[in-house]
Amino acid sequence: MPRYDYPMSFISIMFALLLEQARPLAQLNPVHNANRGWVRWVVISFDAGKKHHGWLVWCVTVLVPAVLACAIHWALLETLGWIAAILWNVAVLYVTLGFRQFSHHFTQIRDALYAGDEALARQKLAQWMRMDVSELPRSEIVRHVIEYSVLSAHRHVFGVLAWYSLLAALGLGPAGAVIYRISEYLSRWVSRPMRVDSTPVSDSLKAFCAKAWHGIDWFPVRITAVGFAFVGSFEDAIESWRRHDARAPDDNDGVVLAATAGAVNVRLGSGVDHASGEVPQMTHLRSVVGLVWRTVVMWMVVLLLLTLARLLG
Repeated sequence: MPRYDYPMSFISIMFALLLEQARPLAQLNPVHNANRGWVRWVVISFDAGKKHHGWLVWCVTVLVPAVLACAIHWALLETLGWIAAILWNVAVLYVTLGFRQFSHHFTQIRDALYAGDEALARQKLAQWMRMDVSELPRSEIVRHVIEYSVLSAHRHVFGVLAWYSLLAALGLGPAGAVIYRISEYLSRWVSRPMRVDSTPVSDSLKAFCAKAWHGIDWFPVRITAVGFAFVGSFEDAIESWRRHDARAPDDNDGVVLAATAGAVNVRLGSGVDHASGEVPQMTHLRSVVGLVWRTVVMWMVVLLLLTLARLLG
């Protein structure tokens, strides 16, 4: 494996995060629109309702773009050099990860709560969660914002970084980012009770996508939980995580929420609450933001140390 694969991965992640903060990708953009069209076309073309069709749809939807992304990476590396490969990696990461892909929801709700406009906060939360929240008290609004924010941070940032970094060790970094992002979107898309385009989805496809997503997200959620524990209250986060695993060992999202509950000492949802945590308050929103950003810094420090170890080893 080329020695510059490791620094190339670190540089790609750093510049992708900086670019995403400086110039966030629009919510409606050609890349995400193309992804939605691709998913819909594959489902319509290959989902015939049989058990093996679920496997086929998932493989075509997820693995074809991943192989293409990786092939372009290696073609650029072999023909134009590592700078061109870095630019491609940055482009892939730019469209697959980023806080700004969901943070506008968080910001709008937080600002409405700070202004005392709970009606607007409920409206924005309902748009984000796609459910009725009209009867929620203020503490429950804060709780839902915390839960959706940390899960979004995991899915849009830490999960992508985990798979990208893992496969980057094999020279397949772009494939890891694409596999995670499209697999997450496909699982979410097929499980929606109502789709705008009314595309039919078989039960076998729903079941396979859910199973595949659970397997793909198993490792990243635990990396995220460990990160939250290290930059938050370590013992409380680990204890909350341990209690959750004893109750629901197959609940990936619950691992992230349990670690968050312990790390910032807050009570979260049913089955994942931190026993001695506080009722969710506005101060916890600031604590969660700090928790997430400290975890990003920790990620970058770890990647930098691994890069230096590889270069000097």
